Amino acid sequence: MARGSLSPQIISRILDHARANGFKAGQHLPAQVLADTCRVSRAPIVAALKKLAEQGLVRSEPNRGFFLAHDAGDLPPAAEEGEDPDYFQIAEDRLAGKLADRISETELMRIYGLPRGRLLRILHRIAEEGWIDRLPGNGWQFRETLTSRKTYEDAYNFRAAIEMQALLLPSFRIDPEAFAAARQHQTALLQHYEDQSRSAIFGTNIGFHEMLMRCANNDFFLDAVRRINRIRRLLEYRITNDRTRLPQQCREHLQILDLIEAKDMHAAATFLHRHVREAGSIKVRLIN
Repeated sequence: MARGSLSPQIISRILDHARANGFKAGQHLPAQVLADTCRVSRAPIVAALKKLAEQGLVRSEPNRGFFLAHDAGDLPPAAEEGEDPDYFQIAEDRLAGKLADRISETELMRIYGLPRGRLLRILHRIAEEGWIDRLPGNGWQFRETLTSRKTYEDAYNFRAAIEMQALLLPSFRIDPEAFAAARQHQTALLQHYEDQSRSAIFGTNIGFHEMLMRCANNDFFLDAVRRINRIRRLLEYRITNDRTRLPQQCREHLQILDLIEAKDMHAAATFLHRHVREAGSIKVRLIN
């Protein structure tokens, strides 16, 4: 279970998710979809939703779940949302090899001139995203990340292969609620992609692919894709300033949903394989 201290961060990420996808009042907020988007278990998501209900931002209905009480545009602003320059500077410095694998809070405070409280909020966000772990004391250790064109291209080729096979598994089952949420998310991103932060764009897109892996009902496929998504995050942040392909990417995601819902799984698997391979080929060329 996530630490209780993460609750304010989870609340902020739920609200960010609602804004990024243009949710309207009455929009259902499925706990499992939010848990997968925020990369935590259901328990902290439910706790955060209950707090939002106490604040009047979310409505709880017995045996039905939680629903947004206001349009996303009317939600109060979250602290430090969007393009946090200190967060992205740490990400860029780590990708450039300027930060050691192990580093202390004291050293990070000195390098970036940050007070401990703000630094810890950033480090907890990074830990939630899966590219740093806390050590005993005040030390932190960065996890493995992709740092070269070759490893990045290999990761996309691996994803293309296993995601295609996941759709062909006999255990694959459509989750109607998750599909409906994914369709809404992709449509909202298609309409508002120029206004979204890099982290919001990345989160929406990995959420789509990980949702498909959950539907395969095979934890090995889901774990493999989650690991790849975690270690490619920093390179994705570097290249998502080029958003020219995002509309096409969203339309292709919607087409994949259409093919699966039409039960044309071979066509869906072939299209998904091509979609991932082509996206990887385009993005590899953007890496310096």
